[in-house]
Amino acid sequence: MSKTIVAENVTVGYELYRERQRLTALADITLSIDKGEFVVLVGPSGCGKTTFINAIAGLVKPWSGRILVDGRPVEGPGPDRAMVFQDYALMPWRTVEANVRLPFELQDHGLSKEEVERRVRHYIRLVDLEGFEKSYPYELSGGMKQRVGIARALVSEPDILLADEPFAAVDAMTREAMQAELEKLVAETHQTVVFITHSIDEAITLGDRVVVISYRPGRIKDIVEVDLPRPRFSYDVKALPEYGALREHVWGLVKDEAIRTARGAWT
Repeated sequence: MSKTIVAENVTVGYELYRERQRLTALADITLSIDKGEFVVLVGPSGCGKTTFINAIAGLVKPWSGRILVDGRPVEGPGPDRAMVFQDYALMPWRTVEANVRLPFELQDHGLSKEEVERRVRHYIRLVDLEGFEKSYPYELSGGMKQRVGIARALVSEPDILLADEPFAAVDAMTREAMQAELEKLVAETHQTVVFITHSIDEAITLGDRVVVISYRPGRIKDIVEVDLPRPRFSYDVKALPEYGALREHVWGLVKDEAIRTARGAWT
């Protein structure tokens, strides 16, 4: 299987100008992600998960190492990658359809006006928001807002979908429903997905592999294969004995990192 994303010895950090120091967020990350694979990153807050997908998106540059997408070094953002954010990131003065149309206004995709409108309608329908095209974000529930964000990410039909805790802001019932919808959407679009979560259950339910990131500076602590049948939301996957064993294993990996984070917060 071809490798869509390859990170080679990637180290990324930030300049803290006020403190006059450098903060290393990620250190020596090497990871290959296959085309069509759903990879989930888990780890404590501040371990560099968001930094990693921002580097894939081309929003931050590594200090050392490199990231390749389809064999080409990432030099900046591109239409082959799209992001779903944790906080919806919708423009409140734009309707649902205007928010979904935004990627075509920011980048020239070489599509006719008719094709753009066809895609907008298609992806609004795909995330089950038909009938809400003229609604504004303040008229929508949290789950509906996140659906708009997903439609906006999908409408340009990118090869890679990057998701930064997209369901963290919604209630538990909506979260499970959105997980099921995302699994269905990815099955239809065959996209490569890199997904961040703090939820072990969400990671195992959605991912083909779970990449556990250590406390800052983030390093890959382990990569766990999730060999559970799909679609996972068509039955109670959590009732499987294999699920329980996977959850216990991932929790064992994450627990020590969470304790280190908590200790760091009190020192």
